[in-house]
Amino acid sequence: MREHLGRALCLWGAENNFLANIERARQRVPKAIAADPEMVLEACVFETVSPRVERLAVPDWVFAAFGQPVEQRNFIYTNIIYPVGQRRAMGNAQVPDVSRLETQLWFYYQAAMYIDLGFEGIHFGQVEIMNRNDRDNAQWDHLLTLVRSYAAKHARRHMVLCNGHTPSGGLVHDGRLLLDFHAFPLRIKENPDKPLDAMLELGFSDGIYNKSKGGVTFSGWKCEHLPYPVELDNWGMSRTPGQAKAGGIWVWGYDEITWFVHQSKPYRADWLKYAWDWVRNTDPNGYLQMPGSCTASSPDIHWYFGNNPSPAVPNGFGDEDAIRALWAADAAKPMLN
Repeated sequence: MREHLGRALCLWGAENNFLANIERARQRVPKAIAADPEMVLEACVFETVSPRVERLAVPDWVFAAFGQPVEQRNFIYTNIIYPVGQRRAMGNAQVPDVSRLETQLWFYYQAAMYIDLGFEGIHFGQVEIMNRNDRDNAQWDHLLTLVRSYAAKHARRHMVLCNGHTPSGGLVHDGRLLLDFHAFPLRIKENPDKPLDAMLELGFSDGIYNKSKGGVTFSGWKCEHLPYPVELDNWGMSRTPGQAKAGGIWVWGYDEITWFVHQSKPYRADWLKYAWDWVRNTDPNGYLQMPGSCTASSPDIHWYFGNNPSPAVPNGFGDEDAIRALWAADAAKPMLN
């Protein structure tokens, strides 16, 4: 494997137009695979669900995978979200409760549909906010085992790589790591001494650096700390965009990718090199995931494309050469035994 294309299919609120988006992906995925057959394409099963999930029928094969009697019905929204008294809003939707059978049916359905399209990676979003009633991660273990079993029979190369955001360090059950690698946002900190500048700092917020858990992986190898990528994540815009001290994890009032795209091209190139070096030097288990295409959240910029401008993507931000240079420099380094 040369490349892992994170969030290649990123359907936030997947239930809204799920079947239509699946058909769109069915037309496009073969083109991506033909361009680079070794590449792993990743789809997403996110930590959000809305009542629109009840428009989708539960297929017979989903019931069968869980040993349940086949019924002619649609997914049931209230059986996916947390019970009354535990519910957690996610915008206009709710966070699913992975301990519930209906949640696992819904997640399995999404993952299997993606695998059938040719995806060999699944990002399961903020896995640690869905296990409030699954503290030993037994239900996550059950679900991921079924997803991997489906992949073993149906995936393009009979495997699937599973990951999720893990601020506490990862999902572990009976000493076994449940994910193939961990993942998290960069957690960028504002630099108060320089307007719109930002930096990385060990211990800031809930960053994953030096916290990734170890154990025995699904593949059978052991590690003290599971490798992980960190990304320029997106989640929205504060009420004070462009201003410092919006609170929480805002970067000058923006999410990470939106802050990034508001910088100049030279600054972005320099900052990517800075972030790459900082992550590798701070935690050898961490890697910077390069930005490629991502939603941005501001009145003037709605999407970031990292490529150089071209007839196909005329509004590219032109960071392609900077990213290529970082990869080339890393590949040229001698391998350590």
